[in-house]
Amino acid sequence: MILLGSFILATTLYHIHFQNHLVEGGFIGIALILKNLFGISPSISTILMDIPIILAAAKLLGMRMVVNTFIGAASFSVFYSLMENYSPFTIDLTNYLWAAAILGGVLAGIGLGLILRFGGATGGDDIISILLSKYTKLTIGQVFFVFDAVIIALSLYYLTWTEVAFTILAIAICSKVMDYMYYSSEEKETEATVVSLPKTKQQQHVAS
Repeated sequence: MILLGSFILATTLYHIHFQNHLVEGGFIGIALILKNLFGISPSISTILMDIPIILAAAKLLGMRMVVNTFIGAASFSVFYSLMENYSPFTIDLTNYLWAAAILGGVLAGIGLGLILRFGGATGGDDIISILLSKYTKLTIGQVFFVFDAVIIALSLYYLTWTEVAFTILAIAICSKVMDYMYYSSEEKETEATVVSLPKTKQQQHVAS
């Protein structure tokens, strides 16, 4: 499921965001800026940014999370590189940026939601968001939105205000979809745990 989420995310960011001049937040947003400025592929820049954060957070996250994050980050890099070099498809929605924003936001949210729901992350920015959400009252989606807003501000020098506005819409939709997928799974697990708990003697007496 982490691989599937990475594939959906890479497809969305290349075929919808990049091809229609929408940016993304976090490390991927930084990677897209580097792509537009210097032609550096996001498949390379994301890995270079992710590895130090993943290693630094290893003790806090645990080995399972670290392994799953490496899988998510590496698979995203591979999928994006394959699409960038071999995909024959172009999805031109530059005249319908509202459609690109909605479609891109929903698909990116699904991809990220799958990765997070099954214990992984796409890289260092996801890890930072997860840790911040644990120690603040913000949800992961809200942390993503704030983090992304900073990257969007940096993108103003090469994007039009229209593209920035639709990028904000895409990120807002993405954060909502991601929160829905991630936190709905947590609620289901909590409900299942409560249902499976054995009744106390007092509860059994009241029930009888």
